Amino acid sequence: MNKPLSTKTLSAETPLPPAPGALDALLAAIADGEPERERERILPHQQIALIKQARLGALRLPVAAGGGGSSIRDLFAIVIRLAEADANVAHILRNHFSVVERLVRNPRDDQAREWQKAVAGGAIIGLATTELDSPQVGNITPNTTFTPDGDDYLLNGTKYYSTGTLYSDLVLVRAADPDGRPGATIIPLDRDGIELIDDWDGMGQRLTATGTTHFRNVRVKRQEIVFDAPDIGYGVPYSNTFAQLFLTAAVAGISRAALRDAIALVRSRKRTFYYAPHEKPTDDPLLQQTIGQIASAAHAAETVVLVAAEALDAATDAFDAGRADAEEFAHRAALLSAQAKIVADDAAIRNGGLIFDVGGASSTKKATNFDRHWRNARTLSSHNPVTYKERAIGQFLINGTPLPAKGFF
Repeated sequence: MNKPLSTKTLSAETPLPPAPGALDALLAAIADGEPERERERILPHQQIALIKQARLGALRLPVAAGGGGSSIRDLFAIVIRLAEADANVAHILRNHFSVVERLVRNPRDDQAREWQKAVAGGAIIGLATTELDSPQVGNITPNTTFTPDGDDYLLNGTKYYSTGTLYSDLVLVRAADPDGRPGATIIPLDRDGIELIDDWDGMGQRLTATGTTHFRNVRVKRQEIVFDAPDIGYGVPYSNTFAQLFLTAAVAGISRAALRDAIALVRSRKRTFYYAPHEKPTDDPLLQQTIGQIASAAHAAETVVLVAAEALDAATDAFDAGRADAEEFAHRAALLSAQAKIVADDAAIRNGGLIFDVGGASSTKKATNFDRHWRNARTLSSHNPVTYKERAIGQFLINGTPLPAKGFF
């Protein structure tokens, strides 16, 4: 059973970035009952409500706009801790922060300023971009359509992998006009014609509502659409690096969660193996060695994520300043983010297995739910396979071929 969540230390007026005590209280509330929620598939609506109340989704907005003015590095340090508390909750917020980074942080018109105002007030933005059709490799034109209807458009199509949208207030949707020009719109989820279906049945990240969203003749205003261009939204080279590194930060958080549970497991053990080198599990050098191995891998994963985040900060600053070499900075951030993924994915997947080496057979009971760490890490890792990243990195280092500027880089 989940305990009632206390919101006494949190309020809509909580300053951003949150003070250490307030952030600790928020993360503790989110962590409370996490194993049970994951095991019983209890959706974390209460936990997301706390995040909205704390306005955590406004961390990257400028202070003048009611945000926290946080750097990407600062944000990802929080994301790692959030994923340690609950990997599902961290993943739910990935699309929100990615949309904010693309279209909301630096608004260009009145409509974008309205989106920014909503985020500053605590609103969360979901995402509906991926389709289950089989387009040609490299084709980014969606089958979902913007059809002109008077001064507005009608949005029609079906999306899958709509992570976090079930918990959101707004949703970004990718579609194309009759000329095949791709673009994005951000619209309220209570608009007529939108249907959300929680049909995600993956072995991991089971509470993210990464399922289907239908759009049937949804009316969209012209000013709510941002068509792709080289200097905005999805048209910007390496604009997806932020989203990829966010996912890797969540994976790094899973490594920390595995470490936390492994330490607690060893401390709680009353029995040990009959051939163990010490009667007391906490004094067993083999168990100590395994904990050290898990801890070192978790530290390495966190470190490479934050180094890549610093490069992404530099790339963002270069783009915001209109520098001619902004794409070079962006490529470096994409490269470091790809390398971080390789390290962090391996660490989390291994740590998710090593926890059983310090616990024995009793640690595999369903009640412990320790397997969620491996399942969640393996699921997140599968979003964009490591093999493609490794090949692209090698191709760049050997032949100087730049990483792909779109998609999963």
